[in-house]
Amino acid sequence: MRRRRRSRVAESAAATLLLLLSAACGSRLPESDFEHATATPRTAPVRVGVITSTTSPVGGAAFTGPRDGAVAYFDRINARGGIDGHRVEVRLCDDGGSGVGNNTCVHQLLDEDKVVALVATTSLAYAGAPRVSRARVPDIGGQPIGPAYDTWPHLYGIYGSLAPRNGTPGWGGELYGGTEVYRYFKREHGARTAAVVSYNQPASASYARLVERGLKAEGYRVVGEQVDFALPNFRAAAADLKAQGADLVLDALDTHGNARLCEAMDQVGAHVTAKVTNVQNWTSTVPEDYGNSPACRNALWVTGSSRNFDDTSDPAVREFREATKGLPTHSQWQLEGWAAALWFTRAARSCAASGITRACVDAFMDRSEGFDAGGLLIPVRFERLAAPPKARWTCLSVARWRDGRGWITQGDMDRTCFDVPQLAYTP
Repeated sequence: MRRRRRSRVAESAAATLLLLLSAACGSRLPESDFEHATATPRTAPVRVGVITSTTSPVGGAAFTGPRDGAVAYFDRINARGGIDGHRVEVRLCDDGGSGVGNNTCVHQLLDEDKVVALVATTSLAYAGAPRVSRARVPDIGGQPIGPAYDTWPHLYGIYGSLAPRNGTPGWGGELYGGTEVYRYFKREHGARTAAVVSYNQPASASYARLVERGLKAEGYRVVGEQVDFALPNFRAAAADLKAQGADLVLDALDTHGNARLCEAMDQVGAHVTAKVTNVQNWTSTVPEDYGNSPACRNALWVTGSSRNFDDTSDPAVREFREATKGLPTHSQWQLEGWAAALWFTRAARSCAASGITRACVDAFMDRSEGFDAGGLLIPVRFERLAAPPKARWTCLSVARWRDGRGWITQGDMDRTCFDVPQLAYTP
């Protein structure tokens, strides 16, 4: 029986799109080993850190979903008595979306607050990752916005990793992504012609080329549409993709650009099988974000590696929604932050008898093969393959938007799987 493997394209899509319009850098703080972890006394709280680029160049709401989901989970755990009697004490740090700010947060949480672990890290510029790794502090369930989770040991991204994680990204500086998203729409919905819309901006254009390579590998006819970054003419792009008969539209745009593209598609009457977006845009704010484009809005599809946050028929999702009902909006990143906090809790609980230390939690994480957060995640894998896989059996979660109903799950994410080639790209 084949082992289920998770989608890599779904995770890298959101990461790339977040980095399109912003760049941040910073010098690293001095590094130390922190060899001597101390056990948490039986009555003491368990302290965890959550680093979020809350005030980042791409907007305050862009990165807060994982943080909010993790905090909601820990609040619920504390209301039920904590982890074997240990209350979870959450220390939040906003790194401002810069490398300098991220290093400051890492120093504060590791050196001064003495956290046992980081949870649900969501940083635009994770400059402090080498320090976290050298300190052997487990970073659990972080969002792979950059290559850190495929570079450093002791960092455990929410989607897992097959890379050696020896200080170099991926394999010799290259990461790999599959073509499962394109295979899905070809096989399940008969898509044959795909339009890829990007800005004439380096990061956007580079990601668009990767998408085009994947589509061509799956036999699509590909139509490239590039718009000016400063003065984008989305109407012209929409008119051309209509004339070319595109039945699938993908993009390398930010959220605002996606909304404007959808509005232009409605204006010119470009109706497609699917306008495919990414996990970062898998939110309850679709009616507001795409308010002027009802036809395109109802052609929105999304793919990822976690169970649809709108699928309250699932008991694990229902528990998440009940705990977060006070939040003004809901998102897939919130659900993944909740899953990250659950992951830490499982690790800490396994250590409670002997002492909840960094080393014990890290050892649990290193052997957490197949973790699925009670069915919320496609089972996660951590391996250190010497060479990149040429192909993978990869599963994905799929949903589509419908006004009045929200995001509707399409099929079973544990059975929507394909054996697809892996394509190299440079992060």
